Amino acid sequence: MKLIFLGPPGAGKGTQAAIISEKLGIPTISTGDMLRSAVKAGTELGKKAKVLIDAGQLVPDEVIIPMVAQRVAQPDCSKGYILDGVPRTLAQAQALEEEGLHFDHVISIEVSDDEVTHRIMGRRVCLDCGATYHMVVQPPKTEGLCDRCGSELVHRKDDTEETIRDRLAVYHKQTEPLKEFYTQRGLLRRVENTGSIESVDRAILSILGV
Repeated sequence: MKLIFLGPPGAGKGTQAAIISEKLGIPTISTGDMLRSAVKAGTELGKKAKVLIDAGQLVPDEVIIPMVAQRVAQPDCSKGYILDGVPRTLAQAQALEEEGLHFDHVISIEVSDDEVTHRIMGRRVCLDCGATYHMVVQPPKTEGLCDRCGSELVHRKDDTEETIRDRLAVYHKQTEPLKEFYTQRGLLRRVENTGSIESVDRAILSILGV
């Protein structure tokens, strides 16, 4: 089963993707994880990405899209995968199609801007492995430490209310149009993230027929 998870920052995409990934036995592929892996492996695309990242520049679509195509061609993706964080724009969605990548469902996790702001203010992130927690909704087992790798959790410097509002504005302008793009293809499935993590998980599994 090949899936895309859409939603604004702080909507719970990463959390739900991790749950569904484990239940279906398919990998979650996030832009951040993919870039870290490519850079660590020293692939040609990874080397290009590292130069840009070290210079504080965004990694362009002509690097990201081939990197996604290479990643989903790996053996662990033979039964499917979940994309989290890509595509972010119509151009990326169209480029994925041109690479011959097609999907079974696109899950749009719906959350209001006010709720997103509240959630992100309480978010803590592991800088080592990228795992995300929330101090109220999904706290780590040991305060201040990542469950996955044991590294210190931090409150990201860009997780301020002003920055969050700016990121939401970018989401509404650049990423939200993907809903219509995938609706036209009969793939979009909307899930309201207004309850518990478990209730959202059940709603997604119901959509997937699992």
